[in-house]
Parts: sequence; structure tokens; C-alpha cells
Amino acid sequence: MHQLAIALKKKGENVTGSDDEVFEPSRTNLEREGLLPLEMGWHPEVINEHFDAVILGMHARADNPELLKAQELGIPVYSFPEYVYEASKNKKRVVVGGSHGKTTTTSMIMHVLNEAGLSFDYLVGAKLQGFEQSVNITDAPVIVCEGDEYPASALEKRPKFHFLFPHIAVLTGIAWDHINVFPTWEIYLEQFKIFLDKIEIDGVLIYNETDPVLARLVSENIRPDIKYLPYGIPGHSVENGKTRLLIDNDDTLLKVFGNHNLLNIHAAYLVCKELGVQTSTFLSAISHFTGASKRLEILAETGTTTIFRDFAHAPSKVKATIEAVRQQFPARKLVAALELHTYSSLNEAFMPHYKGALDPADEACVFYSHHAMEIKKMPPLAEATVKEGFGNNKVEVFTSRTDLEQWLYSKNYNNTSLLLMSSGTYEGLDLAKLQSAIMKDNC
Repeated sequence: MHQLAIALKKKGENVTGSDDEVFEPSRTNLEREGLLPLEMGWHPEVINEHFDAVILGMHARADNPELLKAQELGIPVYSFPEYVYEASKNKKRVVVGGSHGKTTTTSMIMHVLNEAGLSFDYLVGAKLQGFEQSVNITDAPVIVCEGDEYPASALEKRPKFHFLFPHIAVLTGIAWDHINVFPTWEIYLEQFKIFLDKIEIDGVLIYNETDPVLARLVSENIRPDIKYLPYGIPGHSVENGKTRLLIDNDDTLLKVFGNHNLLNIHAAYLVCKELGVQTSTFLSAISHFTGASKRLEILAETGTTTIFRDFAHAPSKVKATIEAVRQQFPARKLVAALELHTYSSLNEAFMPHYKGALDPADEACVFYSHHAMEIKKMPPLAEATVKEGFGNNKVEVFTSRTDLEQWLYSKNYNNTSLLLMSSGTYEGLDLAKLQSAIMKDNC
């Protein structure tokens, strides 16, 4: 939301906003642009008939006093994706959806288009090198959007990607997530079926044919008025920890790796090709793509030791990430630390979905904090239940940051890949200190 506010201000719009609390980095970013509210809280008296629109974030509840005032005055109220669509009705819309890989795939497309010198708007859920913001709304003819399946707003409970109506749609795969919103698999799957129906007439669907659930969904819902472009893992080779990509009889070395990234690259290539980018231009650009923030991000490395940080938390993401590191560095020891931090991952009923996820690691632990569960108002989760869910007796389970730190600092990291997977902070674990200690011992 704060990134959209900044983008609209830069476009020349008169923008104001409110919240009951603003956290970093949003606070500093808003302050820098002169958009930080003078005081926190809700003030319905500032809402008046001169407003063109109100854009409603997920944090504002249906009984928010400013929202009620806007509704009383008849001011148009949009959820975030509804407004993005309103601002892009005359653009070619690219929307990347899926349970995993959508941030990275969107980032790859943006990176290539930027390198190719093409004008486009964008919406992505991560910080990306070469882009000041994660949202941009201008007069560009194309917009590239990460299509989230999470609800659009407190008033509009349907998924965000139902409101973007793509001309070029990408689906990266389907694996049950957000069980606090979609309590059954059938309800979750239905959201992707609806997304297929939202593709514009004469549009394109680019989909991961290696995902059996997605492939079946597509085959059962064929539309005669759109084009289908299935994709899989493209030709490649791995030598000395480096991946070489082969597309259309041309090749290049990559800075990213793993089958999930190769799938993401193939999807990005097909999108860019639809937008008129030549293969040689794509390969030149993708060769120096280093990844989106916290997506297999290298925190530090020596010749024989690498520390990776990854946003992985859902079972499919954890499996893809850990298998990628194992395949890229098969001769190294692999140490993995996973934090359970989301509603789904901390749900006892969901735990069996993690079975085998950490098996490729030589040493692995799972961490979750009772504090995080209290904030989310979730019932207690027994350590034995977590261990049983992962189905691996070698996996350690910690609920204390002190115990986690002791485990991490006790390891020998010579000839080792350390993989830190979390959408949280491990309850404030000092990653810089850990990184420094490991690098000092393995220089």
C-alpha cells in the first residue's frame, strides 16, 4: 500500500493516507516522500466529497470510521488490485499467479524488460535490484503484476488476482496454502479455476505443465478463445556449482540455480517473447539476474561455504528450495534451518504436508516461537507434532531462540551450504553476527 502511495505521488496525484501504526521500512519510505501521516489513527473528519477515491488495504476493517465516512459520502472505494486494474484498463496486463515462484518469475520478467529498454509498469512483492519501488503506475503501455491469491481487502474477500484480468497469464503451480482463508483444498483449487476464467478473450495462458494438479486443471477447463503455452524445465547443465541455460540453440551462464528457478526462467522467457523480446536479448539480460530479495539470496560465501537466505515457508517452497541447494552443491554438507511463521505452517492439521520436506539436508532444524502463535491467537503446537509432521527423526525442533542460536553456532561449516528459510526473523536472530562468525571460521 505505501509503495502504491509513493508511485501515485510520483505520477502527480495528490495522495494522503492513514494507519494506526506504520512499521519500517514503510515509515522511512513514506517520510522521505512527505507522505507519513502527521498522527496515527483514524480521522473521519478528513474525508470529504472532494476525494476521487479511497484505496482500502487489508489492515482496515469493515467498521473503520474513515471507510464508513467515505461510503456515506459516496466516494468510490477500491481494494488494492481493483485500483491497479482501474489504472491499467488501457494497458496490456501480464499477471503471474501460482502458489510458489510468482515473485521470482515476475522479477525476472521485470529485469529483462528493463534491460531491453521497454517501458512498463509493475507490481511485485519484493525489493528488486534496479528498481526503486515495488509498485509503479505511469502511462506505460504494459503492466507486469504478481497475482496474489490472498483476499483483496476487508470488504472484498476474493483473491487479489481475480481483479487483474490478464492478457498474458502465468500459472507457476498449485499447492494448498493460506488455510486460514481457504480451509479446504477444494476451495483453494477453485480460486485458480476462477482465475482461468478471468483471462481476457484472445489472451495467453503460460502454465507449468510439470505440475500435475495445474496440468489437470487446465485440461479440464479449456477455453477456445485463448492461446495455451505450456512450459517445463529448459535445457541446462550444471558444472562446478554453475548452471548453464540452453534456449533455442543459444546458451548462457546463470547466477541463479535450481529446477524451480529454471521453470521460472522458462515462464519469463515465454512472457517476454509474447511482448516482443528476442531470445538473444532475453539470455543476455537473464544471465545477470541475481534474484529477488530473500529468494535464495546469498548472504555470504567463501570458496567452500555459502549462507543462503530464502523466504520459503510453505511445504512446496521448502522442498523446491532445499532440493535446489542440494542439486547445485551435491558434494557439500547441507545444513537447513526452517522457521514456521505463517498461519498455515503453525496449524497442527497442516503439519503432515511437510513430510519429507527437509530430508535432503544432512542436518536440519525447525524453529517456531510461542510468541508468534500468541500474536496469531493460535492454539499450542507440540514439538512432537512438528517432528511427526516432517517425518524425519533427525530433524531438531526448537521453540527458543537461544536453543536455535546454540545449534547454529555449534556447527562446523567447512564445505557446507547453510540454508536459512523463513518469512519471519527467527525471533530477532542476529543474522549479521551469525554470518560474521561463520565466515571468520571458514575463510
